[in-house]
Amino acid sequence: MGRSRESSVEGSKTAVPDATVRPAGAADGAGGRPARPGAALGSDFLQLDIADAPPGGLTAWLADRLRSAIADGRLPVGTRLPASRVLAEELRVTRGVVTEAYRRLSESGQIAGRGRGGTVVVAAPARPVPPATEGGDAGVGRSEAEGATGSGAFFTAPPHRDGLVDALRGLPCRIDLSPGVPDLAAFPRTAWLRAERAVLAAATPADFGYGSPQGAPALRRAVVGWLARNRGIRADPDEVVVVAGVAQALGLLTQLLRADGVDRVAVEDPGSLGARQQLEHGGLTTVPVPVDAGGLDVDALRAGGARAVLMTPAHQFPTGVVLDGERRRELLRWAAGGGVVIEDDYDAEHRYDRPPVPALRSLLPDAVCYAGSVSKLLAPALRVGWLLVPPHLRDALVTAKRYADLGNGVLTQLVLARLMDSGELERHLRHVRRRHRRRRDVMLRAVEAHLPGARVHGAAAGLHLMVTFADGPGSRVPDTALAAAALARGVKAHPLSWHRLTPGPPGLVLGYAAGAAHEIEEGITLIGEALRALPAAA
Repeated sequence: MGRSRESSVEGSKTAVPDATVRPAGAADGAGGRPARPGAALGSDFLQLDIADAPPGGLTAWLADRLRSAIADGRLPVGTRLPASRVLAEELRVTRGVVTEAYRRLSESGQIAGRGRGGTVVVAAPARPVPPATEGGDAGVGRSEAEGATGSGAFFTAPPHRDGLVDALRGLPCRIDLSPGVPDLAAFPRTAWLRAERAVLAAATPADFGYGSPQGAPALRRAVVGWLARNRGIRADPDEVVVVAGVAQALGLLTQLLRADGVDRVAVEDPGSLGARQQLEHGGLTTVPVPVDAGGLDVDALRAGGARAVLMTPAHQFPTGVVLDGERRRELLRWAAGGGVVIEDDYDAEHRYDRPPVPALRSLLPDAVCYAGSVSKLLAPALRVGWLLVPPHLRDALVTAKRYADLGNGVLTQLVLARLMDSGELERHLRHVRRRHRRRRDVMLRAVEAHLPGARVHGAAAGLHLMVTFADGPGSRVPDTALAAAALARGVKAHPLSWHRLTPGPPGLVLGYAAGAAHEIEEGITLIGEALRALPAAA
C-alpha cells in the first residue's frame, strides 16, 4: 500500500492509500484489484480502464491520464471534471485516489476547485518534448524565437543574445524547473475577487480614468506601509512611483542614468541575464563585478570605475548570498562618494532559514534607487511594481513613466492596495512560504540523491537553488550540454553559464516554487540520468 497523503481538492481531507481498490461485490483479484467476471471496471470519462494502471500506482496513473488529456485538447480549458466520488465509483477505487490525482493537477495549476461549480480545467500545459532521436539532439519543435533548432543548438547559441530567457520560456517541456517563477497555482483568487468586488462597489467615476502616471495614491500609501513592515524602509507616498514590474523600472532608470551622463553600470557576476539585458538594451555598457560568500566585491567595484551598480543584496541572484555587514558599509562609503546603487529587492520576502535583512534603501535613501514588485509574491501577470529614487531623480522618473505608458491600470492598483491594507498579502506570504519550504526540501534531498558532486547554494531563502559542480561527473561537461540533455528528457532549467560574464564552474539554476513535490523529484532524477548519459561525464 502506498503512502497516505491529504487531499484538499473539492474540500476533501481524505487519506490516500495509493493502491487501494474498493471491493465491488466480487472476490478480490491479485494486487488488491477486484476480479473482473465479465463486467468492465472503467469509466466512460476518457475511456479510463483501471486494468491499465500499474500495481501500487493508481494515483500517478490517473494524474498522468488527466494531464495528457488536458495537454492534447481532449479536456480543454473550462471543462468540468467528474466529481471525485462519481469517478471513484466508476473506477472502483477509493475516493482518495481520485482526490489525490486532482490535487496534483491543482498544485501544478492545471485544474481548480470552484465550490459548487466543481473541479474545472483552468490551464493547459505545453506538450511534452519528444524523446531524443538517434544521431542528434532531441527536437523541441519550432518556436518563433528559435526557429527549427534542437535543444542542443538552442543552449549553445550566444549566451547573451537578446530574448534568450524568453525563448527558453516558450519552449515546451514536461517539468519546468526554471528560476524566477512563483507558485502560480497558489494565487489568492478568493481574496483577490473579494477585494475586487469591494473596490468596484466603492469606485468613483474618476477611478475609471487614466489616473496619475506616478500611481494611484491608495497603492502608493499601501506600498509605503508594506515596505515599512517588511523591508525596514521609511518613505513618503510621494516618493513611490508605480511601475510595470522591475523590468520597466530598469528600463526607466537607464533613461535617467544616460541623461545624467552615466554610460557604464556595474553588475554582479554571476547575476541575472535578464536584468543585464534590460540595461544593455537601454544603451548602457555592463561591467562585471565578482560575487563571493560576502556578496558583491566592493573593491572590484571601485576598480571597475562604473558610477552605478545593479545589485540584489538581500538574496543575490543566482548565488543566494546576502551582502554582509562589512560589504554594506563599504558600499555605502562608495555611494557617498557619488555612486548610484540600483537595489533590485529580488524575492527578499521569501526567506526560510535566516532572519530578515533590511533593504539598502533604508540606510542611504539619497543614493539608492529601490525596485520591488509583486511578480514573485503574487504573479508576474499583474505587472505591478514600485520604484523609489533619490529626490533629484524623482521628477524625471515620473516624466519618463508618463511618456512610457501614461501609468499602470488604476483598478489593479486599487485591488492590490486593498490586499496590502487588509493583511491578506501577509497571510498569502505566510502560506506560500510554507509551500515553498516543503518544495525546497524535496529538491535538496533529490539533488543529494541524484547529482553526485553537486554543491548547493542559496537554500536559506528565495525561489531557486544554484547548483555547482566543482568535482564529480558534472564538472567534466559544459552546463549548457547538461541543460540541453535535460530538456531532451522534458526538464527545463537554466545553465549557470548563462548568468556569467566571466568563466566559472559549471552549474544549474533550478527553480522549485512552481512545481509540485513529485514533479521536482522526478525532474532532478531526470537531470541525474541526463548527466550520467553524457559522454564526458562517464
